[in-house]
Amino acid sequence: MILVTGATGTIGGHVARLLTDRGVAFRGMSRNDLPNGVRADFTDPESLATAVAGVEAVFLVTVPPVPSAEHDIALVTAAKAAGVRKIVKLSAIGSGEPFDGTTVGGWHVAAEEAIAASGLAWTVLRPPSFASNFLQYRELIEASDPLPNVFGAARQPVVDPRDVAAVAVEALLDSAHDGRRYDVTGPELLTFNDQAAILERVLGRPVKTVDVDLRGQLASFGMPPEAIEQVSVGAAWASAGGTEYVTEHVSRILGRPASTFEQWARDHRAMFAAMR
Repeated sequence: MILVTGATGTIGGHVARLLTDRGVAFRGMSRNDLPNGVRADFTDPESLATAVAGVEAVFLVTVPPVPSAEHDIALVTAAKAAGVRKIVKLSAIGSGEPFDGTTVGGWHVAAEEAIAASGLAWTVLRPPSFASNFLQYRELIEASDPLPNVFGAARQPVVDPRDVAAVAVEALLDSAHDGRRYDVTGPELLTFNDQAAILERVLGRPVKTVDVDLRGQLASFGMPPEAIEQVSVGAAWASAGGTEYVTEHVSRILGRPASTFEQWARDHRAMFAAMR
């Protein structure tokens, strides 16, 4: 039995589908009711104890309102008490890198360290920007409005979330990945404008961009100041060239090339067309 946290999210949803395809028993965890799932909250220890009961491995993804390791640690505590064997954590590229007097993804590092110190087997996945992030801009594209570019000319190894999920499933099912940290990247380095140009070609309609200030953008969404500060560190690190590298982890683990952004865009073209 595998517990999939964030089962209704981008990566968790793909993990659940892949486990289903392979006939692997799992339960999804959400704060809302799920078919064949469990309702639980990271702030409720009793619900977490119920979620991990009888579980062998956990796919762990947390998105607290303010970046913090508390949710991860709460799950690790419950998992250890329940006799869970392994945790596969979704982290982020660059976590632990020193930058401008601070540390990129410090909350992820604290969670990773807690998992490693728990005595449980573990694998950490550190992906960069997801190709699917462009889905949030469907309405802007439909209105022919420019997409906000907060990364300038920085190049990133944009990854297909389906590849991240596939690597996660392999890590959940194969002990060969125990104790490993993988930077799970796409096969090419792309700027935000590169991605927009590819999407423009795939959709056959204009996709324009405009440079914007990240802090102002996040503040307009109502993000708390302390969260803006932490997220901005990672973005600044990426903008300074921190993400300008690719790895072979996807191809080595899955036995096939990592998907390109264009492949992802073509596979999801109907989701953009549906806005018309």
